[in-house]
Amino acid sequence: MIKAAIAGGTGYTGGELFRLLLRHPHVEIVAATTTSLEGTPVSDVHRDLIGETDLKFGTETGEPDVIFLCLGHGLSREFLDTRKISGECRIIDLGNDFRLDGSYAGRDFVYGLCEGDRERIRNAHDIANPGCFATAIQLALLPLASGKLIRDEIHVTAITGSTGAGKKLSETSHFSYRDNNISIYKLFSHQHLGEIRRNIGRIAGSEPVVNFVPVRGDFTRGIFASVYTRAVDGLGEKDYIELFKDFYKDSPFVFHSENGISLKEVVNTNKGLVHVELHGSYVHISSAIDNLLKGASGQAVENMNLMFGLDEAEGLHLKASAF
Repeated sequence: MIKAAIAGGTGYTGGELFRLLLRHPHVEIVAATTTSLEGTPVSDVHRDLIGETDLKFGTETGEPDVIFLCLGHGLSREFLDTRKISGECRIIDLGNDFRLDGSYAGRDFVYGLCEGDRERIRNAHDIANPGCFATAIQLALLPLASGKLIRDEIHVTAITGSTGAGKKLSETSHFSYRDNNISIYKLFSHQHLGEIRRNIGRIAGSEPVVNFVPVRGDFTRGIFASVYTRAVDGLGEKDYIELFKDFYKDSPFVFHSENGISLKEVVNTNKGLVHVELHGSYVHISSAIDNLLKGASGQAVENMNLMFGLDEAEGLHLKASAF
């Protein structure tokens, strides 16, 4: 059994990790840390786990095989600085501390986008889990980047549910603000742009220009991305469809759909769906994921499976509630 600890497990990503790992056939959760709720049962914080676990939050991680860091952005480095963690223990960071600069405290964090570099992840000791928007957008771009078919600027509009803002309450996460409302934020400046440009650029051979309009949605979970760029002369729609189908043929979770896609087909799963169409001189890709699963905790478990030599899909067979 893999002994796992969850640091900062009171938030949404921590709650989803508990839900997944408690049912994982090869994992035992040995510790869950918090800075303010020591001694509190996990099921008192994550009410969906009532009757599922007797775990209580503490302050120490013990000596696990892997630690999942579900801390606020910028706090993972502080966590490593203030803890004595065995060099044998693997780290999977769900924050943004190591996505652009992976070398820290004697560790080398590999960017953990499973569809982008499985073999590198299999051989990694520590992982920087991608951001949720970054995952959805890159799933739309990976086949183009791999085929060296990005020849122009990329335009993205993507909408996310309220859980994407985290559990800490803010003015724009209040029910009275979100309900029956959408709004744009961090226009052309979202923090996930750096990792998108760097990783897609690494695969494509040069960093693309990505124009990104993020939108707050009036729902709780999921990301739907609309992505388009100029098509390559001589390639028809069938060529693009075959490109996407071939690229994802070995992925256990990402699939090209012949028909248009929607959020309900992926929410509560680790699945990613893409749909490609050609419109005049532009190729358009729709991409949909659950921001808390494929965009966070599910992908973290997927990375763990690869790192420990397990089946990539172990513990992640989840069905969407499409009605």
